Amino acid sequence: MRVLLDECLPRKLKHDLLGHDVFTVPEMGWASIKNGQLLTLMEPDFDVVITIDGNLRYQQNVKDRDIGLLVISAPDNTLETLRTLLPEIFVALTTVQSGEIARVTVEEGNETKE
Repeated sequence: MRVLLDECLPRKLKHDLLGHDVFTVPEMGWASIKNGQLLTLMEPDFDVVITIDGNLRYQQNVKDRDIGLLVISAPDNTLETLRTLLPEIFVALTTVQSGEIARVTVEEGNETKE
């Protein structure tokens, strides 16, 4: 699976997502691009975008897009905190489909789809 890490996540997280082709927004040269345009740019080359921006799911409609959105809900975006969610992130990556939004939350410790 080709995964794009939003720029609000630590770049080093890509090294923990073994088994996936992971790129960061800055690596792609897309830093500071607004969310709608970012989704359009990534759509041809990526399967899912991972973000911690909980508002993205309200601001952008992914139902008609050929990508999935994985929103991480955590108290912070530190690598240490996000690593505790890796099992749930891997589950979400294997189940999220194009046009879907999956959420991984630190409070619930599980993944849900919308």
